[in-house]
Amino acid sequence: MSTETPASWPDSASWPDSASWPDSAQAPARDRLDAERLLVPLRFHDDAYQRPIRSRYVDPLDMVWLATARRLGLTLRRDPLVFAMTDGTGLLALSTRDDLDPDDCLAQMLLHELCHWVANGADSYHQRDWGFPLWDRIDVREHGCLRLQCWLATRYGLRTWLGPTGGFRQYYDQLPADPLAPCDDSEWEQVSCRIGQESVARVQGEPWWGPMQAALEATRAMHGLVAPFVDDYQPEQAEDPLPPIWRS
Repeated sequence: MSTETPASWPDSASWPDSASWPDSAQAPARDRLDAERLLVPLRFHDDAYQRPIRSRYVDPLDMVWLATARRLGLTLRRDPLVFAMTDGTGLLALSTRDDLDPDDCLAQMLLHELCHWVANGADSYHQRDWGFPLWDRIDVREHGCLRLQCWLATRYGLRTWLGPTGGFRQYYDQLPADPLAPCDDSEWEQVSCRIGQESVARVQGEPWWGPMQAALEATRAMHGLVAPFVDDYQPEQAEDPLPPIWRS
């Protein structure tokens, strides 16, 4: 049997009326006769049967990071009215998936927020938006947070995959091989590096290191399990031009 896939698969609405289906006459004679004479007992197939739903499918990577949030005392909720917000009591709100980029995932978004918490200090858990003031200019602690995020992702071979979303990806992608080394000799970079270095030291303590290390190890393992299937992956939507993030 051929396993080749056509370059383009026709839409079902365009299938010709003459499309052929397997001829039951080609089945083994005994199977064909049994299929024609037997009626399935009602106890095996009742058309009125309603399958009980006892669980919900959850993306395995989402489960890892949602559990990590809970282990660290955070409750995550989706809210279309915000991009990311904390209320100072442990509630972390992230925008809905429809408002995020195609390569954004819960692991990456949550890792970034956890790095904010670390970079801004343990007490920022009890402050709205990790203690960031309400102003329009970029706070240097944001870049210190990105250095921590890059250091953690690089440590587990996930630097590209677990990078930040949005405009902050510009800075993240300019970081050198050593995420704690400066990009230039500006005072901004000196402070950013200091915050990053202090954050790296801080994250290796309580309460963060155990839960975050476990989540990153699980993410790396999952990446390794999925990677061998990437080359044979085909999207459900034929027009999708983007490769799966598991390739990165």
